[in-house]
Amino acid sequence: MLLCFALAAELQTFKRFHVNCFRLHCLVVYRALAILLALVAGRSVSAPVLSDATKEEYRHWALVREGDPLTGRALFQNEERLACARCHAVDGKGGKAGPDLFAVGDKFGRREIIDSILAPSATIAVGYSTTTVETKNGERFQGIVKEVTDLAIELVGGDGRTVRISYPEIEKQWVSEISLMPEELHSGLRKEEFVDLIEYLVTLKQPDNADVLHHGMPTIIPTNATQVKVHPFFTEALKFKNPVWFGQVPGVSNAFLVLEHMAGNIWLLEKSAGGDRKNLFLDLGTNVSAGGTRGVLGLAFHPRFSENRKYYLALHVLENGQTCTLTVEREATADFKHDSGHPPREVLRIKAATNVHYGGCLVFGPDGYLYIGMGDTGPQEDPQGNGQNPRLLRGKLMRIDVDHPTADQAYGIPGDNPFSRRDDIRPEIWALGFREPWRFSFDPVTHDLWVGDVGQDRYEEVDIVRPGENYGWNVYEGFARFSNRYQRDKTKYTPPIFAYARKYGPSVTGGFVYRGDSRSSFYGVYIFGDYESKRIWGLTQKNRRLEKIRQIGVSPQRIVSLGQGARGEIYVVGYEGMIYEIDFREAIFDE
Repeated sequence: MLLCFALAAELQTFKRFHVNCFRLHCLVVYRALAILLALVAGRSVSAPVLSDATKEEYRHWALVREGDPLTGRALFQNEERLACARCHAVDGKGGKAGPDLFAVGDKFGRREIIDSILAPSATIAVGYSTTTVETKNGERFQGIVKEVTDLAIELVGGDGRTVRISYPEIEKQWVSEISLMPEELHSGLRKEEFVDLIEYLVTLKQPDNADVLHHGMPTIIPTNATQVKVHPFFTEALKFKNPVWFGQVPGVSNAFLVLEHMAGNIWLLEKSAGGDRKNLFLDLGTNVSAGGTRGVLGLAFHPRFSENRKYYLALHVLENGQTCTLTVEREATADFKHDSGHPPREVLRIKAATNVHYGGCLVFGPDGYLYIGMGDTGPQEDPQGNGQNPRLLRGKLMRIDVDHPTADQAYGIPGDNPFSRRDDIRPEIWALGFREPWRFSFDPVTHDLWVGDVGQDRYEEVDIVRPGENYGWNVYEGFARFSNRYQRDKTKYTPPIFAYARKYGPSVTGGFVYRGDSRSSFYGVYIFGDYESKRIWGLTQKNRRLEKIRQIGVSPQRIVSLGQGARGEIYVVGYEGMIYEIDFREAIFDE
């Protein structure tokens, strides 16, 4: 929404959610808890009450002094001062208006937590944007979406109250990137108290427990003494605006496509001895709904791209206020330097429940079929059980035949799809039980399908996916039980190869099995990372059981994606604008 939605206006529109919930709404660490990917957008906020100099004084105090975490905890729970506990859980159980602050001290450093309090609306945590619903009788409600059914939408306000509005009552609804949390809550605290509060939040760490002791979730991930190097792939002058996908154009040496997440641009990057250059391949412009985690998410080249010039995009559009994820087919020009400009062919359209967890990865498998990843689409914790609902494509990995459309749809169903002959399960489904499958790829040698699935509150996971299997969400998160609500008798849930706790990062980014230099110790190692912590890992497995996991490097920018070149090179896509090539030559995987 536009910035004209000032706080005063928002207060006036708050009907059944009490105005004083704004005054009491606590220190939501929105920036610190942003996942994404997909996928957050910063923006300006209204003018602050405190001067920048005063904020800097608070920041400096909290950075150079240690506080009392017990006093900070009392402030956190104090109903008269802040009432943080009214809006936020700290035990991993969630269920409140704000993000669960469980393990926030693991996820982010002291400076990040401080800044998220001093500028709480700089970014919104994925799944915690403000939704406004206007009814036909003129009432207006605001809150965080907690449940969406075919009949109604349920919002929860900062005071914990919920309201359920049936769809026939709704005139319109929209999502705003302005937080429910007000600015300047710290202005009511003395600097010493602010330090105490920071100290308490820093102490919120994930304890070691039985879940962490699982073979596939070691408590310690060793760090290689000699890390891989990451080199900028082009000059700083050519950097992109929030790139989200990068890949080499098939059959064209030294030519790559780069997708800009929210700008909706696709760039052709060409490298030559005479210097690097980029030219606009396609401007999707108003054909894409962008904002928050929406935008352009993924691209896949047809296996016969050199012949038919077809490629496929995952992107978002708004339809009557509802976000839809589209898979569309487009065509390049004969010289592969631009999109042809021909109208796109819509292949698949999936309506989202809310504005999160879209998946967005497209990959052609070695079998020539298109694999499409789709998240549960929210709300947080998947309260409708989309991931386990076999009649929905949400929370699934799909496999379709784009070359043989049928009379009633723009694609065919491969005959060996695991559910192609079932009436009770969508035939497109290849596997189910995913929360947010953020980047997946096939090993070109073994044909294993590797998926990075973003977790909810505690664990991130890596899966090797096989047809017909159920990967557990939201019954399981990683190796741990999450909920019994949608558990079904006799259902078998396939555990991940590897999972990690929040101290290593809050948002996994799937990668590639390295098949470049066969002499390298990294040959056959799965390379992946974490968006927020910027860690780069290498993993080996045998029979889908973890063998070794090592931290092999750190990215200079947040890892929104990884890319692969024609010779097996692996690239890191930094969301702040740079692409990096990983240099394995001086490192050894298992030092």
